[in-house]
Amino acid sequence: MTPDGIACMMMRGGTSKGAYFLADDLPSDPAERDRLLLRIMGSPDPRQIDGIGGADPLTSKVAVVRASTRPDFDVDYLFLQVFVDQALVSDSQNCGNILAGIGAFAIERGLVKAQEGETVIRIFMENTAQSAVARIRTENGRPVYAGEARIDGVPGSAAPVYLAFTDAAGSSCGALLPTGSAATEIDGVTCTLIDNGMPVVVMRASDFGLTGYESREELEANETVKARVERIRLAAGPLMNLGDVAKKSVPKMTLVAPPTGGGAIMTRSFIPHRVHASIGVFGALSVATACMFSESPAASMAVLPEGEVKTVAVEHPTGQMDILLRLDKDASGGLGECSFLRTARKLLDGQVFLK
Repeated sequence: MTPDGIACMMMRGGTSKGAYFLADDLPSDPAERDRLLLRIMGSPDPRQIDGIGGADPLTSKVAVVRASTRPDFDVDYLFLQVFVDQALVSDSQNCGNILAGIGAFAIERGLVKAQEGETVIRIFMENTAQSAVARIRTENGRPVYAGEARIDGVPGSAAPVYLAFTDAAGSSCGALLPTGSAATEIDGVTCTLIDNGMPVVVMRASDFGLTGYESREELEANETVKARVERIRLAAGPLMNLGDVAKKSVPKMTLVAPPTGGGAIMTRSFIPHRVHASIGVFGALSVATACMFSESPAASMAVLPEGEVKTVAVEHPTGQMDILLRLDKDASGGLGECSFLRTARKLLDGQVFLK
């Protein structure tokens, strides 16, 4: 931090956008850090007009990165969700979209030395003490952002970022299925309470009198559905070992329906009080995993490929996200490595000012 401002890089990671900081450039005290980030992002204010936030949960995100002192990792990554219209900063979840930009940011800031062609970066995710491996394209010591990879929800194309996980199960809840079952009834609705990188409650859209194909705007205008979803979320929190979740950004709430675009399952996600324009990376991973359990409401309508390696295409309002699941009877919950493709791009590098 200098008298003039704080070093900040704005990046698009997957279908999200956020501010990336070196840990040493922010206060070490979490409360002081959070107050600073609220000021930087312009919260609480629905427009975030006096900050750099984009007036949407998907564009009010922060990554805090440091060189790792752990022997098996290159960098540590802390994700912070800055609420838009509340003075809240949450560290209760990971973000796989913002994760997509961590490798490039680490190279840009000199935390990792780039290799020619491709650089493999081992990332420790502080929120849940889990690990990720990112493979990014690099040339002449720099990240490559231009490329041919396309992901739904982002216009154009960019260089691919491959992200892999072996220990996502139970990252926040302590178990893949924290209740011990893939079917738990809450408020008369059969739910799958699951955590494969993100705590998610999976429910049939039809149990709410919905098709599951409603637009984001239609769902956000439906106060009856939103109130019932929130009742279930508050009840699910203790069942998922998350405690009182009234002021937390987890669990996410996902309504599922049969696919319409050749994918495996259709989704509409509450994150938790706004409806997601697409779906979060770890949210999609948890939903895809729920499809594997016959008792889950997702399984009855999912269209899954054969084989021990399954590409599960999770449909959402702006397209679909492909999740690669490798089955392994000796692994936790019968799942081995999980991976997916994202893209990322540096948008701006400079200083953010507080006055």
